[in-house]
Amino acid sequence: MPEPVALSLTEAFAALGTRRGRQDPYPLYEAIRAHGDLARRGPGRLVVTGYDACARALRDPRLHVQDRTAYDAAYPAWRSHSSLRAFTSSMLYSNGPDHSRLRSLAGFAFTPPRVRDLAQVVEDMADRLLDRMTRLAAAGEPVDVIAEFASRLPVAVIGAVLGFPEEDQVWFRETASAIAVATDGFSDPSALHRADAAMDDLARYFGVLVDDRRRRPADDLLTTLTAAHDGEPRRLSHEELMGTLMVLLTAGFETTSFLIGHGVMIALDHAPYARRLREEPDFADAYVEEILRYEPPVHVTSRFAADDTELLGTAVPRGTRLTLIMAAANRDPLRFTAPDRFDPARGGSPGPLSFGAGPHYCLGAPLARLEARIALPRLLRRFPRLAASAPPVYRDRWVVRGLDTYPLVLGA
Repeated sequence: MPEPVALSLTEAFAALGTRRGRQDPYPLYEAIRAHGDLARRGPGRLVVTGYDACARALRDPRLHVQDRTAYDAAYPAWRSHSSLRAFTSSMLYSNGPDHSRLRSLAGFAFTPPRVRDLAQVVEDMADRLLDRMTRLAAAGEPVDVIAEFASRLPVAVIGAVLGFPEEDQVWFRETASAIAVATDGFSDPSALHRADAAMDDLARYFGVLVDDRRRRPADDLLTTLTAAHDGEPRRLSHEELMGTLMVLLTAGFETTSFLIGHGVMIALDHAPYARRLREEPDFADAYVEEILRYEPPVHVTSRFAADDTELLGTAVPRGTRLTLIMAAANRDPLRFTAPDRFDPARGGSPGPLSFGAGPHYCLGAPLARLEARIALPRLLRRFPRLAASAPPVYRDRWVVRGLDTYPLVLGA
Protein backbone atom coordinates (compact mmCIF):
# COMPACT_ATOMS: atom_id res chain seq x y z
CA MET A 1 0.00 0.00 0.00
CA PRO A 2 1.40 3.44 -0.88
CA GLU A 3 2.20 5.82 1.94
CA PRO A 4 -0.78 8.10 2.60
CA VAL A 5 -0.48 11.72 1.57
CA ALA A 6 0.07 13.96 4.60
CA LEU A 7 -3.08 16.09 4.62
CA SER A 8 -5.26 17.49 7.34
CA LEU A 9 -8.87 16.26 7.44
CA THR A 10 -9.98 19.63 6.13
CA GLU A 11 -7.54 19.42 3.21
CA ALA A 12 -8.52 15.83 2.40
CA PHE A 13 -12.24 16.61 2.31
CA ALA A 14 -11.61 19.74 0.28
CA ALA A 15 -9.75 17.57 -2.25
CA LEU A 16 -12.68 15.14 -2.38
CA GLY A 17 -14.79 18.12 -3.38
CA THR A 18 -12.78 18.53 -6.59
CA ARG A 19 -13.21 16.65 -9.84
CA ARG A 20 -9.63 15.38 -9.66
CA GLY A 21 -10.14 14.07 -6.13
CA ARG A 22 -13.35 12.26 -7.04
CA GLN A 23 -11.73 10.58 -10.05
CA ASP A 24 -9.40 8.67 -7.70
CA PRO A 25 -10.44 9.14 -4.06
CA TYR A 26 -8.53 6.21 -2.59
CA PRO A 27 -5.28 8.08 -1.77
CA LEU A 28 -7.43 10.68 -0.02
CA TYR A 29 -9.15 7.96 2.00
CA GLU A 30 -5.74 6.81 3.21
CA ALA A 31 -4.87 10.40 4.10
CA ILE A 32 -8.04 10.50 6.19
CA ARG A 33 -7.29 7.09 7.73
CA ALA A 34 -3.91 8.41 8.85
CA HIS A 35 -5.83 10.53 11.40
CA GLY A 36 -7.39 7.37 12.87
CA ASP A 37 -10.10 4.88 11.96
CA LEU A 38 -12.50 7.13 13.86
CA ALA A 39 -11.39 10.75 13.56
CA ARG A 40 -12.93 14.01 14.76
CA ARG A 41 -13.55 16.43 11.94
CA GLY A 42 -14.59 19.35 14.12
CA PRO A 43 -17.21 19.93 16.80
CA GLY A 44 -19.90 17.28 16.60
CA ARG A 45 -18.43 15.63 13.49
CA LEU A 46 -16.76 12.25 13.09
CA VAL A 47 -15.39 10.52 10.01
CA VAL A 48 -15.12 6.73 10.01
CA THR A 49 -12.74 4.77 7.78
CA GLY A 50 -12.10 1.64 9.88
CA TYR A 51 -13.99 -1.51 9.01
CA ASP A 52 -14.99 -2.44 12.58
CA ALA A 53 -16.14 1.07 13.48
CA CYS A 54 -18.07 1.43 10.23
CA ALA A 55 -19.78 -1.95 10.63
CA ARG A 56 -20.71 -1.11 14.22
CA ALA A 57 -22.06 2.32 13.25
CA LEU A 58 -24.24 0.88 10.48
CA ARG A 59 -25.85 -1.49 12.99
CA ASP A 60 -26.21 0.84 15.98
CA PRO A 61 -29.94 1.65 16.45
CA ARG A 62 -29.01 4.97 18.06
CA LEU A 63 -27.30 6.12 14.88
CA HIS A 64 -29.96 7.20 12.41
CA VAL A 65 -29.94 7.96 8.71
CA GLN A 66 -30.43 11.60 7.79
CA ASP A 67 -34.21 11.99 7.90
CA ARG A 68 -36.43 15.05 7.78
CA THR A 69 -35.54 16.05 11.33
CA ALA A 70 -31.83 15.93 10.52
CA TYR A 71 -32.33 17.89 7.32
CA ASP A 72 -34.25 20.57 9.23
CA ALA A 73 -31.24 21.07 11.49
CA ALA A 74 -28.52 20.85 8.85
CA TYR A 75 -30.16 22.42 5.80
CA PRO A 76 -33.34 24.39 6.65
CA ALA A 77 -34.06 25.23 2.99
CA TRP A 78 -34.22 21.60 1.88
CA ARG A 79 -38.02 21.51 1.57
CA SER A 80 -37.80 23.86 -1.41
CA HIS A 81 -36.17 21.03 -3.41
CA SER A 82 -38.48 18.35 -4.77
CA SER A 83 -35.61 15.86 -5.20
CA LEU A 84 -34.77 16.09 -1.49
CA ARG A 85 -38.44 15.84 -0.49
CA ALA A 86 -38.69 12.65 -2.53
CA PHE A 87 -35.62 11.09 -0.92
CA THR A 88 -36.82 11.92 2.59
CA SER A 89 -40.21 10.37 1.80
CA SER A 90 -38.58 7.02 1.03
CA MET A 91 -37.23 4.15 3.12
CA LEU A 92 -33.70 5.32 2.26
CA TYR A 93 -33.99 8.38 4.50
CA SER A 94 -36.40 7.07 7.15
CA ASN A 95 -35.83 5.59 10.58
CA GLY A 96 -37.59 3.30 13.05
CA PRO A 97 -41.23 2.38 12.37
CA ASP A 98 -41.46 4.53 9.23
CA HIS A 99 -38.48 2.74 7.70
CA SER A 100 -39.85 -0.70 8.61
CA ARG A 101 -43.29 0.17 7.21
CA LEU A 102 -41.96 1.44 3.88
CA ARG A 103 -39.44 -1.38 3.50
CA SER A 104 -42.08 -4.05 4.14
CA LEU A 105 -44.28 -2.72 1.34
CA ALA A 106 -41.59 -3.31 -1.30
CA GLY A 107 -39.60 -6.09 0.34
CA PHE A 108 -41.66 -9.00 -0.99
CA ALA A 109 -40.40 -8.25 -4.53
CA PHE A 110 -36.77 -8.82 -3.49
CA THR A 111 -36.97 -12.05 -1.48
CA PRO A 112 -34.48 -14.77 -2.49
CA PRO A 113 -37.14 -16.90 -4.28
CA ARG A 114 -38.41 -13.86 -6.21
CA VAL A 115 -34.88 -12.86 -7.18
CA ARG A 116 -34.04 -16.41 -8.31
CA ASP A 117 -37.13 -16.34 -10.50
CA LEU A 118 -35.71 -13.29 -12.26
CA ALA A 119 -32.60 -15.13 -13.50
CA GLN A 120 -34.20 -16.03 -16.83
CA VAL A 121 -35.42 -12.47 -17.26
CA VAL A 122 -31.87 -11.17 -16.69
CA GLU A 123 -30.40 -13.72 -19.12
CA ASP A 124 -32.92 -12.91 -21.86
CA MET A 125 -32.45 -9.16 -21.48
CA ALA A 126 -28.67 -9.50 -21.44
CA ASP A 127 -28.75 -11.53 -24.66
CA ARG A 128 -30.96 -8.95 -26.36
CA LEU A 129 -28.56 -6.18 -25.38
CA LEU A 130 -25.56 -8.18 -26.61
CA ASP A 131 -27.35 -8.66 -29.93
CA ARG A 132 -27.87 -4.91 -30.06
CA MET A 133 -24.18 -4.29 -29.36
CA THR A 134 -23.29 -6.62 -32.25
CA ARG A 135 -25.49 -4.59 -34.59
CA LEU A 136 -23.99 -1.31 -33.39
CA ALA A 137 -20.44 -2.61 -33.86
CA ALA A 138 -21.20 -3.55 -37.48
CA ALA A 139 -20.70 0.11 -38.39
CA GLY A 140 -17.05 -0.25 -37.37
CA GLU A 141 -17.24 2.15 -34.43
CA PRO A 142 -16.50 1.37 -30.75
CA VAL A 143 -19.49 0.63 -28.54
CA ASP A 144 -19.89 2.29 -25.12
CA VAL A 145 -20.44 -0.66 -22.80
CA ILE A 146 -21.85 1.60 -20.06
CA ALA A 147 -24.55 3.19 -22.20
CA GLU A 148 -25.39 0.07 -24.17
CA PHE A 149 -25.07 -2.72 -21.61
CA ALA A 150 -24.13 -1.86 -18.03
CA SER A 151 -26.89 0.76 -17.76
CA ARG A 152 -29.54 -0.74 -20.01
CA LEU A 153 -29.59 -4.13 -18.31
CA PRO A 154 -30.36 -3.08 -14.71
CA VAL A 155 -32.85 -0.42 -15.75
CA ALA A 156 -34.64 -3.04 -17.84
CA VAL A 157 -34.71 -5.48 -14.94
CA ILE A 158 -35.93 -3.02 -12.30
CA GLY A 159 -38.38 -1.69 -14.88
CA ALA A 160 -39.78 -5.20 -15.23
CA VAL A 161 -40.04 -5.60 -11.45
CA LEU A 162 -41.81 -2.27 -11.06
CA GLY A 163 -43.90 -2.60 -14.19
CA PHE A 164 -42.53 0.31 -16.24
CA PRO A 165 -42.74 0.37 -20.06
CA GLU A 166 -39.61 -0.86 -21.80
CA GLU A 167 -39.59 1.98 -24.33
CA ASP A 168 -38.87 4.51 -21.56
CA GLN A 169 -35.65 2.91 -20.35
CA VAL A 170 -33.18 5.34 -21.93
CA TRP A 171 -35.13 8.28 -20.52
CA PHE A 172 -35.06 6.62 -17.09
CA ARG A 173 -31.28 6.50 -17.12
CA GLU A 174 -30.80 10.19 -17.81
CA THR A 175 -33.58 11.30 -15.47
CA ALA A 176 -32.56 9.08 -12.57
CA SER A 177 -28.90 10.08 -12.94
CA ALA A 178 -29.85 13.73 -12.70
CA ILE A 179 -31.86 13.08 -9.52
CA ALA A 180 -29.13 11.02 -7.89
CA VAL A 181 -26.78 14.01 -7.58
CA ALA A 182 -29.01 15.13 -4.68
CA THR A 183 -27.33 12.43 -2.58
CA ASP A 184 -23.93 14.10 -3.07
CA GLY A 185 -24.80 17.06 -0.88
CA PHE A 186 -25.52 20.62 -1.79
CA SER A 187 -22.17 21.90 -3.01
CA ASP A 188 -23.48 22.45 -6.56
CA PRO A 189 -26.75 24.42 -6.51
CA SER A 190 -27.18 24.17 -10.29
CA ALA A 191 -26.97 20.37 -10.15
CA LEU A 192 -29.53 20.31 -7.34
CA HIS A 193 -31.90 22.45 -9.40
CA ARG A 194 -31.48 20.04 -12.33
CA ALA A 195 -32.26 17.21 -9.92
CA ASP A 196 -35.46 19.00 -8.89
CA ALA A 197 -36.54 19.44 -12.50
CA ALA A 198 -35.86 15.76 -13.22
CA MET A 199 -37.80 14.73 -10.11
CA ASP A 200 -40.75 16.87 -11.17
CA ASP A 201 -40.74 15.15 -14.57
CA LEU A 202 -40.50 11.74 -12.95
CA ALA A 203 -43.34 12.47 -10.51
CA ARG A 204 -45.62 13.45 -13.39
CA TYR A 205 -44.64 10.26 -15.20
CA PHE A 206 -45.29 8.15 -12.11
CA GLY A 207 -48.69 9.78 -11.73
CA VAL A 208 -49.71 8.64 -15.22
CA LEU A 209 -48.52 5.08 -14.51
CA VAL A 210 -50.30 4.94 -11.15
CA ASP A 211 -53.57 6.05 -12.77
CA ASP A 212 -53.11 3.36 -15.41
CA ARG A 213 -52.59 0.65 -12.77
CA ARG A 214 -55.79 1.73 -11.04
CA ARG A 215 -57.63 0.95 -14.26
CA ARG A 216 -55.55 -2.04 -15.32
CA PRO A 217 -53.88 -3.87 -12.41
CA ALA A 218 -50.92 -6.09 -13.26
CA ASP A 219 -48.59 -8.53 -11.51
CA ASP A 220 -45.94 -5.95 -10.64
CA LEU A 221 -44.69 -3.85 -7.76
CA LEU A 222 -46.31 -0.68 -9.10
CA THR A 223 -49.75 -2.27 -8.79
CA THR A 224 -49.01 -3.44 -5.24
CA LEU A 225 -47.81 -0.03 -4.10
CA THR A 226 -50.72 1.73 -5.78
CA ALA A 227 -53.20 -0.58 -4.06
CA ALA A 228 -51.49 0.02 -0.71
CA HIS A 229 -51.76 3.78 -1.16
CA ASP A 230 -55.37 3.71 -2.30
CA GLY A 231 -56.50 1.21 0.31
CA GLU A 232 -54.85 2.88 3.31
CA PRO A 233 -53.18 6.24 2.58
CA ARG A 234 -51.83 6.42 6.14
CA ARG A 235 -49.87 3.26 5.40
CA LEU A 236 -48.42 4.80 2.22
CA SER A 237 -48.99 8.49 1.55
CA HIS A 238 -48.81 10.04 -1.91
CA GLU A 239 -45.39 11.55 -1.15
CA GLU A 240 -44.15 8.19 0.13
CA LEU A 241 -45.48 6.43 -2.98
CA MET A 242 -43.58 8.86 -5.23
CA GLY A 243 -40.45 8.66 -3.07
CA THR A 244 -40.52 4.86 -2.97
CA LEU A 245 -40.89 4.55 -6.75
CA MET A 246 -38.09 7.07 -7.29
CA VAL A 247 -35.67 5.32 -4.94
CA LEU A 248 -36.44 1.85 -6.30
CA LEU A 249 -35.79 3.10 -9.82
CA THR A 250 -32.63 5.10 -9.12
CA ALA A 251 -31.07 2.74 -6.58
CA GLY A 252 -32.23 -0.26 -8.58
CA PHE A 253 -30.29 0.60 -11.69
CA GLU A 254 -27.49 3.09 -11.12
CA THR A 255 -25.50 1.17 -8.51
CA THR A 256 -25.87 -2.08 -10.46
CA SER A 257 -24.76 -0.30 -13.61
CA PHE A 258 -21.61 0.83 -11.82
CA LEU A 259 -21.03 -2.68 -10.44
CA ILE A 260 -21.18 -4.19 -13.94
CA GLY A 261 -19.05 -1.40 -15.43
CA HIS A 262 -16.35 -1.90 -12.82
CA GLY A 263 -16.44 -5.63 -13.48
CA VAL A 264 -15.81 -5.11 -17.19
CA MET A 265 -13.01 -2.62 -16.55
CA ILE A 266 -11.21 -4.92 -14.12
CA ALA A 267 -11.59 -7.96 -16.37
CA LEU A 268 -10.06 -6.13 -19.32
CA ASP A 269 -7.16 -5.05 -17.12
CA HIS A 270 -6.65 -8.64 -15.88
CA ALA A 271 -6.80 -11.13 -18.75
CA PRO A 272 -6.68 -14.23 -16.48
CA TYR A 273 -9.87 -13.09 -14.73
CA ALA A 274 -11.59 -12.47 -18.05
CA ARG A 275 -10.66 -15.99 -19.14
CA ARG A 276 -11.96 -17.51 -15.91
CA LEU A 277 -15.25 -15.61 -16.21
CA ARG A 278 -15.67 -17.07 -19.70
CA GLU A 279 -14.69 -20.62 -18.79
CA GLU A 280 -15.54 -21.25 -15.12
CA PRO A 281 -19.27 -21.03 -14.29
CA ASP A 282 -18.72 -20.59 -10.54
CA PHE A 283 -15.98 -17.98 -10.71
CA ALA A 284 -18.39 -15.07 -11.14
CA ASP A 285 -19.59 -15.34 -7.53
CA ALA A 286 -16.17 -14.64 -6.00
CA TYR A 287 -15.34 -12.12 -8.71
CA VAL A 288 -18.45 -10.02 -8.04
CA GLU A 289 -17.83 -10.08 -4.27
CA GLU A 290 -14.32 -8.76 -4.81
CA ILE A 291 -15.60 -5.99 -7.08
CA LEU A 292 -17.93 -4.96 -4.27
CA ARG A 293 -15.00 -4.77 -1.87
CA TYR A 294 -12.39 -3.28 -4.17
CA GLU A 295 -14.42 -0.86 -6.30
CA PRO A 296 -17.88 -0.47 -4.72
CA PRO A 297 -20.59 1.65 -6.37
CA VAL A 298 -21.52 3.33 -3.06
CA HIS A 299 -18.59 4.98 -1.29
CA VAL A 300 -20.13 7.00 1.50
CA THR A 301 -23.15 7.17 3.77
CA SER A 302 -23.95 9.21 6.85
CA ARG A 303 -25.51 8.82 10.27
CA PHE A 304 -26.42 11.12 13.13
CA ALA A 305 -26.63 10.20 16.79
CA ALA A 306 -30.25 10.32 17.95
CA ASP A 307 -28.99 9.45 21.46
CA ASP A 308 -25.68 9.13 23.26
CA THR A 309 -23.70 6.08 22.16
CA GLU A 310 -20.11 4.97 21.61
CA LEU A 311 -18.04 3.38 18.88
CA LEU A 312 -15.19 1.12 19.94
CA GLY A 313 -14.67 3.15 23.10
CA THR A 314 -15.08 6.59 21.50
CA ALA A 315 -17.94 8.62 22.90
CA VAL A 316 -20.55 9.69 20.33
CA PRO A 317 -22.80 12.26 22.01
CA ARG A 318 -26.31 12.90 20.84
CA GLY A 319 -26.38 15.15 17.78
CA THR A 320 -23.01 13.99 16.44
CA ARG A 321 -22.85 13.62 12.66
CA LEU A 322 -20.84 10.76 11.22
CA THR A 323 -19.46 10.35 7.71
CA LEU A 324 -19.01 6.63 7.06
CA ILE A 325 -16.60 5.99 4.17
CA MET A 326 -17.49 2.40 3.34
CA ALA A 327 -15.08 2.28 0.39
CA ALA A 328 -12.24 3.01 2.83
CA ALA A 329 -13.55 0.42 5.31
CA ASN A 330 -13.48 -2.15 2.50
CA ARG A 331 -9.74 -1.51 2.18
CA ASP A 332 -8.94 -1.47 5.88
CA PRO A 333 -5.46 -3.07 6.23
CA LEU A 334 -6.42 -4.36 9.67
CA ARG A 335 -9.12 -6.53 8.08
CA PHE A 336 -7.88 -7.27 4.55
CA THR A 337 -4.48 -8.52 3.47
CA ALA A 338 -3.02 -6.38 0.67
CA PRO A 339 -6.29 -4.40 0.52
CA ASP A 340 -5.30 -2.44 -2.60
CA ARG A 341 -4.89 -5.64 -4.61
CA PHE A 342 -7.87 -7.08 -6.49
CA ASP A 343 -8.00 -10.73 -5.42
CA PRO A 344 -11.17 -12.81 -5.90
CA ALA A 345 -9.49 -15.69 -4.07
CA ARG A 346 -9.43 -13.88 -0.72
CA GLY A 347 -12.98 -15.06 0.13
CA GLY A 348 -14.10 -15.63 3.68
CA SER A 349 -14.98 -12.90 6.12
CA PRO A 350 -15.31 -10.09 6.70
CA GLY A 351 -17.57 -9.36 3.77
CA PRO A 352 -17.59 -5.95 2.13
CA LEU A 353 -19.81 -3.20 3.53
CA SER A 354 -20.80 -2.06 0.06
CA PHE A 355 -24.52 -2.71 0.61
CA GLY A 356 -24.43 -1.34 4.14
CA ALA A 357 -25.43 -3.35 7.20
CA GLY A 358 -28.15 -3.46 9.80
CA PRO A 359 -31.74 -2.32 9.19
CA HIS A 360 -30.76 -0.26 6.13
CA TYR A 361 -28.94 -3.11 4.38
CA CYS A 362 -29.68 -2.66 0.67
CA LEU A 363 -33.01 -4.22 -0.25
CA GLY A 364 -31.85 -4.90 -3.80
CA ALA A 365 -28.48 -6.47 -2.96
CA PRO A 366 -29.46 -10.01 -4.07
CA LEU A 367 -30.76 -8.69 -7.40
CA ALA A 368 -27.65 -6.59 -8.03
CA ARG A 369 -25.42 -9.60 -7.37
CA LEU A 370 -27.55 -11.79 -9.66
CA GLU A 371 -27.39 -9.30 -12.53
CA ALA A 372 -23.61 -8.88 -12.31
CA ARG A 373 -23.00 -12.63 -11.99
CA ILE A 374 -25.03 -13.26 -15.14
CA ALA A 375 -24.01 -10.21 -17.18
CA LEU A 376 -20.23 -10.32 -16.93
CA PRO A 377 -19.60 -13.91 -18.09
CA ARG A 378 -22.21 -13.52 -20.83
CA LEU A 379 -20.57 -10.37 -22.19
CA LEU A 380 -17.08 -11.88 -22.17
CA ARG A 381 -18.20 -15.14 -23.74
CA ARG A 382 -20.04 -13.34 -26.52
CA PHE A 383 -17.03 -11.10 -27.26
CA PRO A 384 -13.86 -13.02 -26.31
CA ARG A 385 -11.64 -10.40 -28.03
CA LEU A 386 -13.25 -7.46 -26.27
CA ALA A 387 -10.81 -4.57 -25.83
CA ALA A 388 -10.90 -0.96 -24.71
CA SER A 389 -10.65 1.67 -27.43
CA ALA A 390 -10.18 4.51 -24.90
CA PRO A 391 -9.73 4.74 -21.14
CA PRO A 392 -12.84 4.57 -18.96
CA VAL A 393 -14.17 7.89 -17.66
CA TYR A 394 -15.72 8.21 -14.20
CA ARG A 395 -18.72 10.37 -13.49
CA ASP A 396 -17.97 13.46 -11.45
CA ARG A 397 -19.57 12.01 -8.33
CA TRP A 398 -18.44 10.85 -4.92
CA VAL A 399 -21.18 9.25 -2.82
CA VAL A 400 -22.26 6.93 -5.65
CA ARG A 401 -19.25 6.48 -7.93
CA GLY A 402 -18.96 4.69 -11.24
CA LEU A 403 -18.08 4.85 -14.91
CA ASP A 404 -19.79 7.31 -17.22
CA THR A 405 -18.30 6.02 -20.47
CA TYR A 406 -16.13 3.09 -21.52
CA PRO A 407 -15.85 2.61 -25.32
CA LEU A 408 -14.92 -0.89 -26.41
CA VAL A 409 -14.00 -2.68 -29.61
CA LEU A 410 -15.98 -5.92 -29.65
CA GLY A 411 -13.53 -7.82 -31.83
CA ALA A 412 -16.23 -10.06 -33.23
